[in-house]
Amino acid sequence: MSQRTAPGTDQGQDQGTVLLRGGEIHSPADPFATAMVVSHGRIAWVGSEGAADAFAATADETVDLAGALVTPAFTDAHVHTTSTGLTRTGLDLSGAATREAALEQVRAHAAARPRDPVLLGHGWDASRWPDTRPPSRTELDTATGGRPLYLSRIDVHSAAATTALLDLVPGVTARDGYDADAPLTRDAHHAVRAAAYGAVTPAQRAEAQRAALRHAASLGIGSVHECAGPDISGEDDLTDLLRLAETEPGPRVVGYWGERLTGPKDAERVRALGAVGAAGDLFVDGSLGSHTACLRESYADAPHTGAAYLDAADITTHVVVCTEAGLQAGFHAIGDAAVTAVVEGVRAASEKLGLARIRAARHRVEHAEMLTPETIAAFAELGLTASVQPLFDTLWGGDEGMYARRLGTERARTLNPFAALLRTGVPLAFGSDSPVTPLGPWAAVRAAAFHRTPGHGVSVRAAFAAHTRGGWRAVGRDDAGILVPGAPADYALWRTGALLVQAPDDRVARWSTDPRSGTPGLPDLSPGAELPVCLRTVVGGRTVFVRPNE
Repeated sequence: MSQRTAPGTDQGQDQGTVLLRGGEIHSPADPFATAMVVSHGRIAWVGSEGAADAFAATADETVDLAGALVTPAFTDAHVHTTSTGLTRTGLDLSGAATREAALEQVRAHAAARPRDPVLLGHGWDASRWPDTRPPSRTELDTATGGRPLYLSRIDVHSAAATTALLDLVPGVTARDGYDADAPLTRDAHHAVRAAAYGAVTPAQRAEAQRAALRHAASLGIGSVHECAGPDISGEDDLTDLLRLAETEPGPRVVGYWGERLTGPKDAERVRALGAVGAAGDLFVDGSLGSHTACLRESYADAPHTGAAYLDAADITTHVVVCTEAGLQAGFHAIGDAAVTAVVEGVRAASEKLGLARIRAARHRVEHAEMLTPETIAAFAELGLTASVQPLFDTLWGGDEGMYARRLGTERARTLNPFAALLRTGVPLAFGSDSPVTPLGPWAAVRAAAFHRTPGHGVSVRAAFAAHTRGGWRAVGRDDAGILVPGAPADYALWRTGALLVQAPDDRVARWSTDPRSGTPGLPDLSPGAELPVCLRTVVGGRTVFVRPNE
């Protein structure tokens, strides 16, 4: 890939009129396009190589794509930016195959960070360890030399902590979710997490946020939805991130604040933070891995049904306040009882305000894993967006996975029914919940297309749309996430192999690759196939990432 740039053009700024040619442009405006013109932050034209000659003389920059694929930039619809950055700059246990390996990483990290007031780590998953036992407090006290340590489980709904950190939280032993011999959950976990992250300095936070956004840009991600909240991060964390995104080149950041609203003053405070909604991780329940997702029937491996943090009446009030204030409402709901509570609460709000107003607000549900035909139909009726994470299925799905151990095989097979959601007309927005699963949009598209439960997968094309246009639609924008004239110039260049159309039904795949169908192709995402490599990411006409030596 080569380029000719007019004198004085700054790669970090809007580059005027740019002609890209000699590649593959993924656009419904012209499924056979090989060229594209970008002018002052928007797509101006998409078409054939021959027609591109007419723009060559007036373009401020011409990019020879050398066969590269150009697609809309991805949107990750559920991210925790600071935590993601801290795993990149700190202690990441997601690759630890045993408890002993995790403890060795803790020891090495503690030795390497002698001045940190609190050690932070993330990503352990005892369900994948041979003995399935989490690290004990005594083991962590020894590994850290008695220093404060916060170590969140991969789902971030429970954590292991050292005695020195617990000593910083008065009354923690009396809080719901405290256990002297097991990871912390519920209120005890929230209190300890607040103390741990409260020790992060503004400089550390900024370093982590920049690291996360740089990494996102390197993966072709042009927008992230930051799911902040009082039980996740502080107000300063959100406002600092939004300010950084406004002042430095990088992915767009859309902020959500997950706090329950009870009246107009609450809504004013959310808007003052810069958030577009009181949504994201507003917890109706917890997670399956930590046994805190709220179920109708008991867990298969625990004698209870999890935790309920909000009921239908709380949800109704929140949705009404948000709708009247012009804010999006949204909820974290994973278990079938939690999802049912959301549906009941939103439906009650629609009876107060009218269904049309509720649908127009495009309220969201994050994760939405344990669905039934009835709740799927209700999502479609109420206009709810399902903000889902396909890599959850890759990590924990299947008949031998963690979901099956928590729920039993039959219930586990109902999880993450992406095909049923699409068939019913429910809008999908894909994300990672990073650092729960890593940023990696092509891997997520593959996970949705090659679901571990037969019948739940969708075509690569549908999955790709959910990870590009779906994220924009989830924030009320129908004009973006697609390469057509007038759309924002958020796009990525990729090195990849031959393009094709992959669908669960082979008859559809054969039809779609017929030139008469006019269906633009995408990379081969079959399991084991090499994923595309991002060469450049552009946001609003500004280059925010270029792969070195390309």
